[in-house]
Amino acid sequence: MNRETINAKNAPTPRGGYSQAVKIEDFKKLLFISGQIPVSDDDKVPETFEEQARLVWRNIDAQLKAAGMSKADLVKVTTFLSDRHHATANREIRSEYLGAIAPAMSVVICAIFDEKWLLEVEAIAAQ
Repeated sequence: MNRETINAKNAPTPRGGYSQAVKIEDFKKLLFISGQIPVSDDDKVPETFEEQARLVWRNIDAQLKAAGMSKADLVKVTTFLSDRHHATANREIRSEYLGAIAPAMSVVICAIFDEKWLLEVEAIAAQ
């Protein structure tokens, strides 16, 4: 697969761990990951945002591994936050998980399906 990060010089520079666009060609697998929620496999929801965010990324990782893929294959991530006050913690935990990987990304502030959930993250991966 050919993967190219696109950050046009005549558009805003990305601020913090993402690319303005990611172009993929000649891929064999394309995985669409539904919104992953902060619920553990034993149906528990952590109380703090930090715990919820780490759980969501573990759930994404589980879906990637089940498909024979890894976080290095992520090309697009959309995060839904229940409150903009979680933005800094979200960025830090996302960066902790992704490291140098910089997929295309969006963050949306919105009401989330269950009021206990402080975030939900969906993703697209390609290999």
